[in-house]
Amino acid sequence: MSIIRDIDLAPSGENKIEWVKRNCPLLRSLEEDFSQTQPFKGIRIALSIHLEAKTAYLCKVLAAGGAEMFVTGSNPLSTQDDVAAALVKAGLNVFAWHGATDQEYNAHIKEALSHHANIIIDDGGDLVHMLHTEMQDELQYVIGGCEETTTGIVRLTAMDNAGQLRFPMVKVNNADCKHLFDNRYGTGQSVWDGINRTTNLIVAGKNVVVAGYGWCGKGVAMRAKGLGAKVVVTEIDPIKAIEAYMDGFEVMPMNEASKIGDFFVTVTGCNGVITEPDFMVMKEGAILCNAGHFDVEIDMKRLREIAVEAREMRNNIMGYTLPNGTHVYVLAEGRLVNLAAGDGHPAEIMDMSFAIQALSAKYLVEHQGTLTEKLIDVPREVDLEVAHRKLAFLGIEIDTLTPEQEAYLNNSTI
Repeated sequence: MSIIRDIDLAPSGENKIEWVKRNCPLLRSLEEDFSQTQPFKGIRIALSIHLEAKTAYLCKVLAAGGAEMFVTGSNPLSTQDDVAAALVKAGLNVFAWHGATDQEYNAHIKEALSHHANIIIDDGGDLVHMLHTEMQDELQYVIGGCEETTTGIVRLTAMDNAGQLRFPMVKVNNADCKHLFDNRYGTGQSVWDGINRTTNLIVAGKNVVVAGYGWCGKGVAMRAKGLGAKVVVTEIDPIKAIEAYMDGFEVMPMNEASKIGDFFVTVTGCNGVITEPDFMVMKEGAILCNAGHFDVEIDMKRLREIAVEAREMRNNIMGYTLPNGTHVYVLAEGRLVNLAAGDGHPAEIMDMSFAIQALSAKYLVEHQGTLTEKLIDVPREVDLEVAHRKLAFLGIEIDTLTPEQEAYLNNSTI
């Protein structure tokens, strides 16, 4: 029942998944545990995460635990067709292909949700949105779900505040073993992997403008500094702005930063971050890219409207000639540069994030019918289990409290 490009691409995808498995000891250990305990026996899981090798291995781990998997992508340009084929070859149901149109992308989501899913694993909120709008008949089968990203949690919070969210969702992104490592170190490295492989240009000595100084922005700015760039941060949050300043970065509004930037990276989760007035004052040859979930941070619609010429310069680089004669370049159509023009986060990072996903899904199954809140945090014990497993695989030991120390810390009269 799968919908993919070409099943004959499977051998290439299998090699990619095997490489990921070799570098994901946490998921390997969970695969072994799940194979024996079968926590997802009789459970159907609909999953929408960037469909590349690391996501594929998560799917195989869940399937090893007894789940029937219905898999789609969360971005048309991040799906890797050989990986999709490898999952189908392994017996999973996949509905995705690279370069899907908006209509095809939505059709793939609908297909993934058309099989009475019990658990939803989402990345950006498209599955949850579809269930609550066009596919409400499927809501009756849902136990709960997990959300991978900051953007998705923003959407879920808005739904919850409006009283619209119909089932519990675990805020996976907010787990310490997710956002402290995935968002900071994963995004930081993978964004520059995507930029560097796509442009083949030096970063050292250039002005890099990072829009947004959340955990993802911190990682992008840190890696830019490590590559020798002069980093400027734009922010709307005064506390984060002070933090960026004390971390050694310049802080200014986008309307000033747009005049000096050589590279621009948006990481805000909001729309309209770089707009027409910014385009019109940019330096010749400025390079723009986005690392937020949706392609709304750079106003691509308006850029295409005002450009007097647009042409592809290299794979994943589109050049635009502005009315004033300046040329600016956009990577990966303004979509997620680290996935649309790269391979996403390093395997060791996603090993932690996807271990949180797998254990959160297990928690939902174990506690079905007992959860009263619609938006719930990752249980602390799940965060700590992942951290302890990670330390063990790294060969690192840490101290533990003595009974006397525990008594001291728990003494309310201190």
